[in-house]
Amino acid sequence: MLVYHGTTLEVRRPKIITSEIGRDFGFAFYTTDIKEQAERWAVRRAKLQTRFNRKKEQAVVNIYEWSESHILKEKIFHDASMDWLDMVVQCRSDIRYRHDYDIVTGKIANDNVGETVSYVVQGIMRKEDAVERLKFEKINNQIAFCTEAALAELTFVESYIVEA
Repeated sequence: MLVYHGTTLEVRRPKIITSEIGRDFGFAFYTTDIKEQAERWAVRRAKLQTRFNRKKEQAVVNIYEWSESHILKEKIFHDASMDWLDMVVQCRSDIRYRHDYDIVTGKIANDNVGETVSYVVQGIMRKEDAVERLKFEKINNQIAFCTEAALAELTFVESYIVEA
């Protein structure tokens, strides 16, 4: 299966990203099986880094072949369920939290979804109400490779530049 990672660099050897807090499934190397979503991620990252560095950054999509050996421990969230929300809230609110999955696949808490999740984290909204609200959101997919064993299942195919 092909998966995509949008950023500003060619990434031949993926690494678990531990410098960014607030990730849905904790520290991991994040990909998607939706090419257009990776392109949006790349453009967003390039624009953000261009503003920060004051130097024009390229939007790059990296493509990997995922061998999916099914030997590893994987958690798949098919929709924005209570179980999914529990993990996202836990990972976003406690940077020390570590689940025991090698790979986590599920919905991404984009800006609209992220707002709902933040209401839960702050205690403004009940989880049950958040899950009900999220049923009406179009939520994209993400695949988080959370361990070195999971990263070993990825083989770099190629990268390409997206016009920002």
